[in-house]
Amino acid sequence: MTTLAIIDYGIGNLRSVQKAFEHVGAVAPLTEDPAEILAADKVVLPGVGAFGDGMKGIHARGLADVVREVVARGTPLLGICVGMQVLFEVGEELGEHAGLGLLPGRVRPFSIDPARHAALKVPHTGWNQIEPSAASPLFADLPAGSYAYFNHGFYCDAAPSDTLATTDYGGAYPTIVGRGRLYGIQFHPEKSQAVGMQLLRNFVERG
Repeated sequence: MTTLAIIDYGIGNLRSVQKAFEHVGAVAPLTEDPAEILAADKVVLPGVGAFGDGMKGIHARGLADVVREVVARGTPLLGICVGMQVLFEVGEELGEHAGLGLLPGRVRPFSIDPARHAALKVPHTGWNQIEPSAASPLFADLPAGSYAYFNHGFYCDAAPSDTLATTDYGGAYPTIVGRGRLYGIQFHPEKSQAVGMQLLRNFVERG
């Protein structure tokens, strides 16, 4: 059985993510213990809230270099929502904040032209489609155009080479990213029903 370490860095939504991973058959303790994180088969960095608060929690627990070490070792790591955003270099939410710098790019606010997209509101909340743009083990048994649940006002302006899937919201933007065995997803798999469970199962079994 795969053991996941779900990193607890003082930000919300951790228990629901833990329950989702347990549902797909993983042992998934919440932990801020560096030794436990580094010993895990796979690591998850979830979270909801603001980019700056997430990075503050990571630094307060001395976990920034631990996360970087996980990635340097080639241990699969999945960032979810804010956990995806902090993988990047800079976040622009409530000022500029340095991220972990594991992927190049900035986390920017949505800029939607109301004259062209009057029905689109920020934050982007609700169901929308995921369109794969590159091959990934995360997509096993998931058809293109699958719907997932989103709730965010900022998006990751990722490099095209790191973009695995996009979603259209006033224009296409990256919603799943990856480099090697480092992955990030912007939407909430724990709220995305069968699609979300399949994606988490793919990370556990194939990532």
